Amino acid sequence: MKKLLGLLLALILVLSVSASFAEEAAAPGLQKDLIILYTSDVHCAVDEGWGYGGLYEVKDALSRENYVLLVDDGDAVQGEPIGTMTTGESLIDLMNAVGYDVAIPGNHEYDYGMDRFFELVEKAKFPYISCNFNKEGKLVFDPYIIFEFDGVKIAFVGVTTPMTPRSSTPKYFMNEAGEFIYGFLQDEDGTALYNAVQKAVDDARGEGAEYVVLLAHLGNEAEVSPWKFDEVVANTTGINAVLDGHSHDTIQAVVKNKEGEDVVRSACGTKFESIGALTIKKDGIVSSELYTWGSSISATKLLNIHNPVTESLAVETKELNDVLATVVAKTQYDLIISDPVAKTADGHAVRIIRNTETNLGDLCADAYLDQSGADIAFVNGGGIRVNIKKGDITMNDILKVHPYGNSLTVLEVSGQTVLDALEWSVHSLPGEFGGFNHVAGMTYEVDISVPSPCSSDANGMFTSIDDTKPRRIRNVVVGGEPIDPEKKSQLACHDYQHLDAGDGYTMYAGCPILQESVKLDNQVLIDYITGTLGGVVGEGYSEPYGQGRMVVVGQ
Repeated sequence: MKKLLGLLLALILVLSVSASFAEEAAAPGLQKDLIILYTSDVHCAVDEGWGYGGLYEVKDALSRENYVLLVDDGDAVQGEPIGTMTTGESLIDLMNAVGYDVAIPGNHEYDYGMDRFFELVEKAKFPYISCNFNKEGKLVFDPYIIFEFDGVKIAFVGVTTPMTPRSSTPKYFMNEAGEFIYGFLQDEDGTALYNAVQKAVDDARGEGAEYVVLLAHLGNEAEVSPWKFDEVVANTTGINAVLDGHSHDTIQAVVKNKEGEDVVRSACGTKFESIGALTIKKDGIVSSELYTWGSSISATKLLNIHNPVTESLAVETKELNDVLATVVAKTQYDLIISDPVAKTADGHAVRIIRNTETNLGDLCADAYLDQSGADIAFVNGGGIRVNIKKGDITMNDILKVHPYGNSLTVLEVSGQTVLDALEWSVHSLPGEFGGFNHVAGMTYEVDISVPSPCSSDANGMFTSIDDTKPRRIRNVVVGGEPIDPEKKSQLACHDYQHLDAGDGYTMYAGCPILQESVKLDNQVLIDYITGTLGGVVGEGYSEPYGQGRMVVVGQ
């Protein structure tokens, strides 16, 4: 009875955001409705929002009167200390405990290296699928999987964004000679990906699949074009629904395929704010909705949920929590990655760390400058993951800011290299770019009315700047003086950008390495706050939008 009451309370707290769309009914054959629960971009939020314990309860309850499948759209194993400190293993253990049926890799599944990725795949009790992840042209996983209920076959086709080599660590996809051997069908116009998706869909239909669901880690951000979810749908046929991730949105929509037919698209945000549900009803109607957890207290805590998953989680986190809860500093101001005022159309805070200066971005860049002794410091916005609220700062707070395990590295660079790197940093503005750099030791202006002169290859790696065209960057000042393209300086960043060409930063190749992988990025931040700042983040970081190191013009 206690479990039942807890479940009822959970359902009362659900803030449902639904969109239901009737497809042309296929030959009905299901004796019960099929509910496909899905998660995406969990990023190690094992006990936030619904959490895996809450997911288990939802799955268990729905399974009493419906057929239920549970799938994941990627980016599960990275993003919090529990992932970093176990290199993803704890997340796979929890996913096994919940009982996932199939998953696809997101770009961050590869963040612990390719060898570790395959170890985690082997540990999983569920299959991974992908129609585009390949090694030297040969698919690594099956492109699709088919489940059958009452003689009705439902196929899932997996696809991961071709931006993956750039948005993870490029060297993980290379051989020892620095040549890309793993890929995701990157090309200039998206044709290779569209064709791969279409082939998988056609093959699944050929095996008798009456429904085809695309499990996608594609997203809707402009920088991933031509591989956005709507572009893939618009260039294919035969897909009934897309369960999508990567861009952390919660948009429920209907988009048209190549033949003008409706395709349901559903996304469930990030960190278990919602559990996605795609329903195929007995009459053939396909609909999507979100089970949204509206409390800042996790479902497992608020409802006192106890099940095999929460028991497994307790084992995974017992020793970790004592260390992470240690208060190491305090801040007098909220330190932000999201706009404190603006909201998206669906009511979420607008993430600005990837296209706007913020006080947390300044703090992280200052930490790199301080701890390295360099002249300039860069820190990519994509590597700064969470806000820090005013008040006490715990070890966990800082580890969450920098969850990737990147290491402080210093290069000797020319002023021209700095200018080229800045140009690449802002090439997507006003859109988001994970490689948008927050800076220390310098100021500059960027004119976003000027089209970016940067070029990149099919892997999203920087190739050149067309100097017959105007640049966006201007009035760059280093150490109080206009930057000299010929002058050498010391640039602090991390191994991800400097040594591994992360976010496509290839212009550093051949630059002398002055300090290599000195300390982890989160340790850099800890040492700066607790040491240099004396444990208090104070007046210098009072302005949410930073200290004016980047001035945007041409808006």
